[in-house]
Order: sequence, then C-alpha cells, then structure tokens
Amino acid sequence: MAHEPAAARSDPLLRCNSLVKWFGDRVAVDDVSFGLARGEIYGLLGPNGAGKTTTIKMVCGLLQPDSGSIMLDGRSTKEDLAARSLVGYVPQDVALYPDLTASENLSFLGRLYRLSGGLLEERIKEALELTDLTERRHDRVDSYSGGMKRRLNIAAGLLHHPKLLVLDEPTVGVDPQSRHAILERVRSFGIGGVSVLYTTHYMEEAERVCDRVGIIDHGRLIAEGTRRELVAHLGERDRIDLAATGDLQRVAAECRAIQGVVEAAVADDSVHLIADDGRHVLPAVLEAANRTGASVNSVEVKEADLEAVFLHLTGTALRE
Repeated sequence: MAHEPAAARSDPLLRCNSLVKWFGDRVAVDDVSFGLARGEIYGLLGPNGAGKTTTIKMVCGLLQPDSGSIMLDGRSTKEDLAARSLVGYVPQDVALYPDLTASENLSFLGRLYRLSGGLLEERIKEALELTDLTERRHDRVDSYSGGMKRRLNIAAGLLHHPKLLVLDEPTVGVDPQSRHAILERVRSFGIGGVSVLYTTHYMEEAERVCDRVGIIDHGRLIAEGTRRELVAHLGERDRIDLAATGDLQRVAAECRAIQGVVEAAVADDSVHLIADDGRHVLPAVLEAANRTGASVNSVEVKEADLEAVFLHLTGTALRE
C-alpha cells in the first residue's frame, strides 16, 4: 500500500455516516459509513454497479442521500453548501472541450471557480506541472491520447486547491503507460497533503496507491482497512487461479468438495479458489477439472491479496 496518512483518523477531513440512496425500488447505497484522514488516500473498491459512483456523487453534493450525513472539514455538506467547494471531482467521463487547448480548458474552468488574473495563470501552470502536461498546454485536446485527456481531467479538478480530490475510475480505458503515470500522480497528491477518495474495480490499483480500502458490494461496505488488515481475514490461505475452457461452474462445484478449498467461483474464463494450502490441494484441483472434461490452459498459486479477500467475503469473484 501507499504512505501512512498525514493525520490521525480521530480528526477526519471527511466523515460519511450511514448513507442510504434509493433509485425507485432499488437501494444503490445501503448504510455506508467511512472517513478519510487529512492527506490519506482511501480506495472504494468493488465491481461496477456496487454503489461506488453513487457514494462519491453524494460526497460531492451531486446527489442528496435519502438518509445519513456527510461532514467535510467539520461542516455538513447539506447545511453548509460552501463546504462542497472543498472538493475537486474528477468523473469517469472526460469533461473537457475537445476543440480548445489544455490552457484554454483550464482557463475557462478556473473562471468558474472565480479565479482570475495572475492567480489563475499560476494555478494553471501548477496543475499542468502536477499532471505532466506542461509541454502540451497549447495543443488542442482532440489531439491528446486517452491517457492525456484523463490527466487533464485531473488537472481541472486541482485548480481550486481542493482539500479532497475525488477520482472516479480515473484509469478506465487507458493504456498501461498512461495508467502508471496517473497512479504515480495520485500517490504524490496524498504525500502532498491532499486527501484522495479513489474508486476502482482494479484490485492492483487499490493495493498500489491506497492507504486504506473499503470493499463495497451490492451497495454495502462489507470490509475496511489497510491491505494487511484485510488480508489478515484469510490467515495463511492461498489463492489459485485456474484458466480453463469447458463447464467452469461445474469445475468450481467439484473444487468446493475438495478438503482444504474454502471458496471457488468463476469469473473471466477462470476458476478462482481460496485454499488453506494452495500447492497441497493443487493436484486434487487439476483432477477435479479433468473429471468435468474441462481443458486447463494455465494455473497459478498466489499469496493472498485483495482479490482473494473479496472472494472470501462475498463468495464470488470480482465481476466487472
């Protein structure tokens, strides 16, 4: 995981208490509570449709919770609308004007924050430096790669010096090199004292940049802690990833009957298992796959990680 939070959790910048949000007869967020320390990077981790985006839209004031409260820097975002100005929101979709340059986009958005003159220019320069886009500041956005557009989107969220930067799936659809650059920038924000609320369904991203992680599924926060704390749920158990073709649901069912196998689920053309001793049960797992007529393409035994925690807590593999 990343650095230690800059301040104790006893003095949180953000505190969400028992948030609930309904859409019709469907509950999208169900009694979610969590907090962020100042300078902390907190990851909301879960599959698409789990309630991550709805939660952060409530934090940003774009949606009102049906019940529960949100306190930001000691102020209620419902009763004190100015508290929302402490948030920089970077949505999943790129919110930029393609026929304007990077500088022109940031200049327009900066004026919406009531920035002007020398201060606006200083903020634009700073935001472009933080996102490594200074050399492309005079180029039109429609000439940018997907990763560069994502970084400029983040620059726009930083213009007004927010205390809380909210990033909703900032690396979706970008190439590996751009993803690396974005993650490095995110880590630097936390080190620089900005609190970051980061949503993703990529386990490896959460492990890489977040100080703490909240795992959310079906609208509920089912676990929370550092990587070490969450993995401790599994004790000494291992994860086995079996890539195969055939009736994978039947393979998973056969594996569940093996002594030492704790969980087995199917996702992404693979069977994912949690076992007390992965290498010891591996021959029985391969034999079970063979009995079903499945063709095994590859198998890997891994130490416990957040993906394994999710499987253990939900009984299913992470779905997109």
